[in-house]
Amino acid sequence: MKTINIKDLSATLSAQFRGLNGRPPGLWPIVPRSLCAVGVLLAVLLAGWYFYWSDLQTQLDSGEQQELQLKDQYKVKIQQAINLEGLRLQKKQVAEYVVTLEKQLPNKAEMDALLSDINQAGLGRGLQFELFKPGQVVVKDYYAELPIDIKVTGNYHDVGAFTSDIANLPRIVTLNNLNLNTGKDGTLTLEAVAKTFRYLDKDEVAAQRKVTDAAKQKGAAK
Repeated sequence: MKTINIKDLSATLSAQFRGLNGRPPGLWPIVPRSLCAVGVLLAVLLAGWYFYWSDLQTQLDSGEQQELQLKDQYKVKIQQAINLEGLRLQKKQVAEYVVTLEKQLPNKAEMDALLSDINQAGLGRGLQFELFKPGQVVVKDYYAELPIDIKVTGNYHDVGAFTSDIANLPRIVTLNNLNLNTGKDGTLTLEAVAKTFRYLDKDEVAAQRKVTDAAKQKGAAK
């Protein structure tokens, strides 16, 4: 078996790299020509990756992410389609609940009757009204809030029954800032702010929207 002389091989390879200056690459010996071809190939691959394939890879990654999002959306829509009847039933129930709540809000014309109901709730329990003073109406986006300062005097059970009657009125009335004091004769004095709510009429809704839009435009301008 013939052994390879490393020294002779090295000398042969070195000799192939001598005198290359001024000679066309096509006339170079096989080793330098092969190395040059490999170098050119690597340069082409790097340039192709930098200028072309990297953008394609980015687009591919973006497409894969979009595919995952679309699959998730598809799963959600499939689930919604499966539960469509249930969702429709829930929507109907919510709409009925909203209608029920809306019926508990009086309109502007019904406010006087509601104030009379609150007053009658106290008188019906034998309470003495020392103060019954409607305050300034506070207008919100879609409803108006009317605070009423009240002060009633009576025994413990009648005062408790009065607060229960207020809670059971067909219209929404809340008692706030409750303050109870006991008199020398054992009677209780209840001071509170009763708040009731009503619909805004069409003109009030339009005016409130103008105020809201003006505030938004002013905030955007800043």
